[in-house]
Amino acid sequence: MPEMYVRVRWPDGTVQRCYSPSTVVRDFFEPGAGYPLDDFVERSRQALGIASDRVRARFGYACTATAAQLAEIEATAAAHAASPGAEVVVEALTGADGSQR
Repeated sequence: MPEMYVRVRWPDGTVQRCYSPSTVVRDFFEPGAGYPLDDFVERSRQALGIASDRVRARFGYACTATAAQLAEIEATAAAHAASPGAEVVVEALTGADGSQR
């Protein structure tokens, strides 16, 4: 499956590279766009859920890396939950080779 990465900038300026085993993230995130914290987390849940389902359909098992990635996103978001107007900016969508998509 074509894995992808979503490079995001959290409200405190920290940059994180988030993994997806599927290109479905392109349906949920736009490079350069900012998303309110709760919206970003919900989009991540949906995109990574679909990605894991695609892995299960193809290989017969769920992708544990997507569950771990979602847990990391949720934990990071929780650390910013008290910040009014917190926004996550999607800086780039890249392929496994680093090419921008």
